[in-house]
Amino acid sequence: MSGLQEAAPAPLFDLIELMFFAYRDFVGDADRLLEAYGFGRAHHRVLHFVSRRPGLTVAELLDILQITKQSLARVMKELLDGGFVTAHAGLTDRRQRLLFVTPTGEGLANSLARLQSERFRRALADLPPGAEEAASQFLFALVDREARAGVAAIVWPEGIRSARLGRR
Repeated sequence: MSGLQEAAPAPLFDLIELMFFAYRDFVGDADRLLEAYGFGRAHHRVLHFVSRRPGLTVAELLDILQITKQSLARVMKELLDGGFVTAHAGLTDRRQRLLFVTPTGEGLANSLARLQSERFRRALADLPPGAEEAASQFLFALVDREARAGVAAIVWPEGIRSARLGRR
């Protein structure tokens, strides 16, 4: 190795730490509400994606969450037994489990989304115009390149970036 080789860039400790604290507070709002139900973050993730994609299969949910079937089993049992989620056999493949939130599950998912949306709105209100688009681009850029197409299909179905943002 030559002495002319550039030194590695210094770690971006400020961004690393800001991401940690932002995530802590962002999920903390939801954690407090979930606690009243005896639920945790895994329950939140399941409720979120099942409410946003009615008829989602267990296999699709596992792929989105990047967890094992075993990891999902306890959470799904609690959500099913608690009447927050229902599972129906697939129309063409009866072995397939299609997931739907119940009205109770939809209510909780919406309450959680409203809490987190309010945190975003407060933060964006303190920033200049265009900050929402910049934040969206930044967060998307943090996603692994090979996962971006799949994430985009989930976040912006049918290739529509966002009706609110009116892009892509």
